[in-house]
Amino acid sequence: MNPDDVSVFRQARLLLLLATAAEPVDAERLGVYDFLAAHPLLLARADTDPDRTALRLAGFDDRAAAYASPAQRWVTAQQHLARDLTELVARGLVRAAATGRVTYHLTPEGATMAAEFTAMYAQSYITAARVVIRRLRRVSGRKLREGLRQWLLPALKDLT
Repeated sequence: MNPDDVSVFRQARLLLLLATAAEPVDAERLGVYDFLAAHPLLLARADTDPDRTALRLAGFDDRAAAYASPAQRWVTAQQHLARDLTELVARGLVRAAATGRVTYHLTPEGATMAAEFTAMYAQSYITAARVVIRRLRRVSGRKLREGLRQWLLPALKDLT
């Protein structure tokens, strides 16, 4: 079984991501951030990318099977996102606020829970989330969607 198939795993990642973002994030951006933090070498693909070494040292390897089908994984991740956010809100770990767009942020209980995750994967994911958020925080929604298409398509071309 793939860990991404387990709702508690995906929800824990979202808590870590919101803790790392430290600001409200809308669902679209949250989905992109989460996907790229789980597969950060799609974003830092070039050997000369300054973040690539840190991501490799954190345990990410673009030779892993997950990098062979990023478009399919993206679609699957998006199918789970709304349900995972709904469950986190229902459990009082995340709060939704409607200010033009619906944004999500951690409640104090969610922040406490996120701080308690100590697994090596959690530390690696946080490293990747910091890179992703730093690079994409100020990118417009339109440019974010365009970039996502570029990050997913080259990986598909590499398979041919």
